[in-house]
Amino acid sequence: MSVLIALGRIELDPDRARTLFKRICRRTDMLKVRRMLCGLLIASVWAGGASAQMAEPAQPASVKTIQAAGGAVLTDSEGKTLYVFDRDGAGKSNCNDKCAQNWPPLSAQADAKSVGKYTVVTRDDGSRQWAYDGKPLYRWVKDQKPGDATGDGIGGVWHTARP
Repeated sequence: MSVLIALGRIELDPDRARTLFKRICRRTDMLKVRRMLCGLLIASVWAGGASAQMAEPAQPASVKTIQAAGGAVLTDSEGKTLYVFDRDGAGKSNCNDKCAQNWPPLSAQADAKSVGKYTVVTRDDGSRQWAYDGKPLYRWVKDQKPGDATGDGIGGVWHTARP
């Protein structure tokens, strides 16, 4: 059996030719696999980078989600529990004056914009407040440290805010 290589001709016995052919095929297959894996790696890095750049934040900077004993809970940027008030209307705060002294609203800056399920509501006094899923968010003055949730269930109308 003869095998043509470049411009010359090499005579090989059949067993040696088969062995050489198998090696070439294996190397070619490995090269194809390496190229494919390299291409996939580059594509995934590129796609991951692009999606990370295009992704919008899921919540405002002043809100965090933590895992507590009863599940996920919304907190302010300092880790203090946020609450919702059953007597609020959709997108309307009904906690004003003395109520707002005990349950300070989670303030939103003048240029704050809605983010996902988080919206901004305008209070009766004209100030702006963050709301989650249409429910205005508040702190409780007696929560002293991050993780406290002493306002949950007060009056049967105050509840921890949950995503």
